[in-house]
Amino acid sequence: MSAVKMAANCIFCRIIKGEIPSMKLYDSDKTFAFLDINPLSKGHALVIPKYHGAKLTDIPDEHLTELLPVASRIAKASGAENFNILQNNGRIAHQVVDHVHVHMIPKPNEQEGLGVGWPQQQGNKDELAKLHEEMKSKM
Repeated sequence: MSAVKMAANCIFCRIIKGEIPSMKLYDSDKTFAFLDINPLSKGHALVIPKYHGAKLTDIPDEHLTELLPVASRIAKASGAENFNILQNNGRIAHQVVDHVHVHMIPKPNEQEGLGVGWPQQQGNKDELAKLHEEMKSKM
């Protein structure tokens, strides 16, 4: 297992270390979860790996294993019937804090929670087949 890596100037690393208070929901060797202080809806929580990395691809697999199970447990604990699980990577993908985090955002009605646009496009089968082969070869 990789050692836990932290960054001194990262707000989430400082929350994990207890330097900044949080409303902790879950704490293990690999994972920390807490309520978001600027929630989109009641029960909005963040689940973070204790291993510091800005993007999902920066985190070793063994430090990612609890993220979705913990988000699921928090969703159940919140009582939310409808909810979004969100994980952003990079500024143009709406990431604000450069430490991987998964949002569990209850969606109690149309006004509260996450609003999502989905600018779907018709795929070109030849281009998709080429992309499929390229990606598959790198897996």
